[in-house]
Amino acid sequence: MEDIDIVAEKLIKEVQSKIILLYGTMGVGKTTLVKSMVKALGSHDEVSSPTFSILNEYMLKNGKLFHFDLYRIEDIEEALNFGIEDYLYSEEWVLIEWPELIKSILPNEYDEVYLTESSENKRKIVIKRDYKV
Repeated sequence: MEDIDIVAEKLIKEVQSKIILLYGTMGVGKTTLVKSMVKALGSHDEVSSPTFSILNEYMLKNGKLFHFDLYRIEDIEEALNFGIEDYLYSEEWVLIEWPELIKSILPNEYDEVYLTESSENKRKIVIKRDYKV
């Protein structure tokens, strides 16, 4: 678990946006990475998957972090109805698992993080900086 904490700290330093889209198959470790990022950003909150609640909010040393899991969202209207745009433009950390449905409403700048399993207990993480034109 120590390695993921180091990765989370490096990731926080590497990203250029506080909006991070997390891609990866079920069980690859997206929520585990979020847990380490929340810790690295100075929160003592208990982190859990927002699969059923859709959103978890964590208090940080300096601000908040909003963690979305949009796996169960049917369409963009559902996301708009719970006010996702308010979170996206809050200037707080926003980490989104399964973000495919909301790409059209994202701010102009965000980072994408791709997690893949490279072997049984190893993960590969790729960061892609994205700009909407």
